[in-house]
Amino acid sequence: MPSSERLRTIESLGDLAGTRVIVRCDLNVPLRDGEITDDGRIRASLGTLRELTGAGARVVVISHLGRPDGEENPAYSLAPVATRLGELLGAPVAFAADTVGHDAEKAVAALQDGGVAVLENLRFHAHETSKDASHREEFATRLARFGDAVVEDGFGAAHRKHASVYELPKLLPSAAGRLVQAELEVLERLTSGEPERPYTVVLGGSKVSDKLGVIDALLPRVDRLLIGGGMLFTFLAAQGHAIGKSILDADGLEAARGYLDQAHERGVELLLPTDVVVADRFAADAHYEVTTIDGIESTSAGADGLGLDIGPDTAAAFAQAICGSATVFWNGPMGVFELEPFAAGTRAVAQALTEVDGLSVVGGGDSAAAVRQLGFADDDFGHISTGGGASLEFLEGKTLPGLEALGWTRE
Repeated sequence: MPSSERLRTIESLGDLAGTRVIVRCDLNVPLRDGEITDDGRIRASLGTLRELTGAGARVVVISHLGRPDGEENPAYSLAPVATRLGELLGAPVAFAADTVGHDAEKAVAALQDGGVAVLENLRFHAHETSKDASHREEFATRLARFGDAVVEDGFGAAHRKHASVYELPKLLPSAAGRLVQAELEVLERLTSGEPERPYTVVLGGSKVSDKLGVIDALLPRVDRLLIGGGMLFTFLAAQGHAIGKSILDADGLEAARGYLDQAHERGVELLLPTDVVVADRFAADAHYEVTTIDGIESTSAGADGLGLDIGPDTAAAFAQAICGSATVFWNGPMGVFELEPFAAGTRAVAQALTEVDGLSVVGGGDSAAAVRQLGFADDDFGHISTGGGASLEFLEGKTLPGLEALGWTRE
């Protein structure tokens, strides 16, 4: 039986009418000048929240936003999130200007059946993220006063041993929300049993060393491994190519050489770029050229050239490999997608994932941000994870504290 089926779910909490339910969401959305630039994580929480309010629960939403380092900082307030949540739910959402203080007490006490209140940023309190378990337990106890049950639905924080993630579910009847259930079911399809083949993993991002665990775990399972993003230059350097001033993860060089050998020994098709986009500086208006991987230092930028995207030939080859797969997991953009001249590689990979006849998974983090910024809709893909770090740690085989607290164990 898949371990996801042994996870405590909302059904285990019984009749929730009139019950105060604390829902730990991950509403850590990007803000610019106080405006939300991507509400994907808020929308991902709606299913669970609507189910609970529809059952007559009195819902108390808690979340973190950014890294305010245990201090109150208006730049990281959840107030804009509460406003947007109310718009998406089509119903009033109360906002408490503190997390466990007088305003939170008033907001929770005023809730009616089917009502929702959002408490201020959990990370305004240092004990939320403390390494001292007694501090986390003290903060979790203060949070627990506001609920009769807890639903953990913040998958993006499930890999953190924080008070609201790990200690709080142990103090009250607790269960996983629908988002956490969905994330776990998809990730188990990638790691347990036999995924449909061909099975392709596409990895980007800047450092090989950040992906060591996931490559180690997945290399024995996949048919193809495609490498893009900044980490591609470490692989090219490992093969002896000159890479100019492109990002180099010196600590990952030996690992890259080892992966090239392992892939060959296992019969895994490891695709590296054959061409790249090289710029003379890191800027949207930089001069850039497409060159083969042998010519990175032969562009007009010379040895100062910066590789900022995969080239068009590589993008086409990657797209062909992805479209010919039955299972695809992608984590990490192919280039500096935030700058339009260097977004084509990421756009090509995203488009290819929309055409997969099977399971296509966008592994959260920058990849999720990229597909939305580039104009793709969430339902263009089989699944967009809300947790980049949590997804990678799960794929590496690590135990996630947020799942462990809900009774989940890895088979």
